[in-house]
Amino acid sequence: MQMDSQFPARKVPSFCSFRYGLSLLLHFCNVVIMAQRMCLSLTMVAMVNSTEPHGLPNTSTAEHLDHIKNPVYNWNPKIQGIIFSSIFYGVLITQIPVGYLSERYSIKKMIGVALFLSSLLSLLMPMAAGGGEAFLLACRVAQGAAQGSVSIAQHVMWVKWAPPLERGRLTSLSLSGILLGSFIVLLVTGFICQSLGWPMVFYIFGACGCALSLLWFVLFYDDPKDHPCISISEKEYILSSLNQQVSSRTQPLPIKAMIKSLPVWAIAFGSFAFHWTNNIMLLYTPTFINSKLHVNIKENGLLSALPYLLAWSFGILSGHLTDFFLSRNLLRLVTIRHLFNTLGLLLPAFFSVCLLYLSFSFPSTAVFLILASSTGTFCMAGVLINGLDIAPSYYGFLKGVTAVIGMIGGLISSTLCGVILNQDPESAWFKIFFLMGLINVICLLFCLIFGKAEIQDWATDRQEHTRL
Repeated sequence: MQMDSQFPARKVPSFCSFRYGLSLLLHFCNVVIMAQRMCLSLTMVAMVNSTEPHGLPNTSTAEHLDHIKNPVYNWNPKIQGIIFSSIFYGVLITQIPVGYLSERYSIKKMIGVALFLSSLLSLLMPMAAGGGEAFLLACRVAQGAAQGSVSIAQHVMWVKWAPPLERGRLTSLSLSGILLGSFIVLLVTGFICQSLGWPMVFYIFGACGCALSLLWFVLFYDDPKDHPCISISEKEYILSSLNQQVSSRTQPLPIKAMIKSLPVWAIAFGSFAFHWTNNIMLLYTPTFINSKLHVNIKENGLLSALPYLLAWSFGILSGHLTDFFLSRNLLRLVTIRHLFNTLGLLLPAFFSVCLLYLSFSFPSTAVFLILASSTGTFCMAGVLINGLDIAPSYYGFLKGVTAVIGMIGGLISSTLCGVILNQDPESAWFKIFFLMGLINVICLLFCLIFGKAEIQDWATDRQEHTRL
């Protein structure tokens, strides 16, 4: 069954509609989620920024008040690294279970409760830090589990809310909040720490998350047909456009068919390459800037933040281009997925190689670095949404599985980069970027050969399949 033939031949309603409002709400939810996730890596500078013992008799009143506003802890780099990574273990363990459960239980409750829990834990983070490393670690893991639930469950909501001709715009708008959140937290966290104290960072982002969770419970419904505020014309448009694609199912998961499905493996390989590249650029861009450009910490922070702003723009642009190509029948859906997979995997590798051979000055280095760090978001209109094309009925579980495979790639790449930088600092970036390019090219070729964009036979409810 070809996806292209299922699009309803009706005029798409205007941009100012309820479903776009929900996408914008989810956009800001992702902004807050990412701010809560990243802020600790920046506040840690203030949390451990002291080598003098506290509580000395000659400590001035001003210094004492500053220590109350900005508590300082004696955490060595090893403990800091464990604290940083702890949230990702929470995210990792929830991907598959939440993907499975999101197809059976209320998305409204799952996202709302998880967002509120993440925000509540953000409010408790300063208190947990005061209780010791163990409390802070437990808090971060629990927060990661909550955020992982939001990140997976939000994909499933579009199974019932996104008409095929608007999937690109709606999903890219909501997911781009992750990138904008990263940009905002890099800009404002230092200012908040300096003027109000590092605990206020957690209080501000936690309070924003609580407010958004309340809005989510009020505004979102699992199914458009049950929403009391949506217009009748918009409701009919959404339901008619998804009439042949959305179905309630009670059958067991077709695990065997999924394992044998090459399009599923194409998504898995693409996710692996995307996260491999994304983690390198996310974690090691400041290190590269420091080693190659030798700028101060403020300039380093600005250069590290700029790629997120450009990536945010690319993410939204890719979604609009996808729907533009589809609505005007310029390209088939599978061609569009291949196009954005190619852009999202090849461009970062290309600009990374340019960093090695064509960056002769500060401006050229900065431009290539920003482009290498931001162009990967074209995958938002490719492999990151491809599961909705081939198996909408099992999208939650499929997204969870492929996300775990992708995150494993990210963990391997970040660890391997650290080893390479430690063993061979002179030629480390050459090895890192060429290995990244090789991985991206291999995975992209697999995606181009085996990737599909039509609903697979095992994902339909009209046929009987052998299931586990």
